Amino acid sequence: MEILYIFDMGGVLCCDFNDIPIISNYLGITEENFFIYSGENFRELLDGKINSNEFWVRFSLRYGKKVEEELFGKFFNPGIIQGTKDIIKQLKSDSRVVCGTNTLDSHYYYLLNQGAYDIFDEVYASNLMGISKPDPDFYWHILNKEGIKPENTIFVDDTEENIISAQKIGINSILFIDPDSLRQQIKTLSLCE
Repeated sequence: MEILYIFDMGGVLCCDFNDIPIISNYLGITEENFFIYSGENFRELLDGKINSNEFWVRFSLRYGKKVEEELFGKFFNPGIIQGTKDIIKQLKSDSRVVCGTNTLDSHYYYLLNQGAYDIFDEVYASNLMGISKPDPDFYWHILNKEGIKPENTIFVDDTEENIISAQKIGINSILFIDPDSLRQQIKTLSLCE
């Protein structure tokens, strides 16, 4: 039976990807205040409805000071979790492996230019799809494009909310903790099929 693997990017293949603590510190605010000033604009950024520059214009209005730089690009400097990369390479020998990621334009193009997405057969990025996890339509979009049923899919993500929403539509899902436990859980799921 053909299996599709969908891997999240940040926190699963990439480490040190969350630049919001650094940005908040740089702006002299708490992370909580960052999201208060962001409001609905952060979701719009992830869904590709606005770009990073528009986000910072809107953020500045609530923050009360003009943010002069595109801070998501300035402070984004992720690494790769080698153990996850090795698992993906191994899975690709007999399965299709795609990336399903919530991202924003500057992060997406940074990773694209670094070749970080090259390991995947296809990349489904929220900012290009116009929809983000945990919305069930995010998963349905990927399943429809790939022509595969939820029960023939294994989804790996580090956010419980995303795992739960994928499971609700019938996708086998694994909450990522580390590469060793991931390897074991994939083995267990494969034996069940």
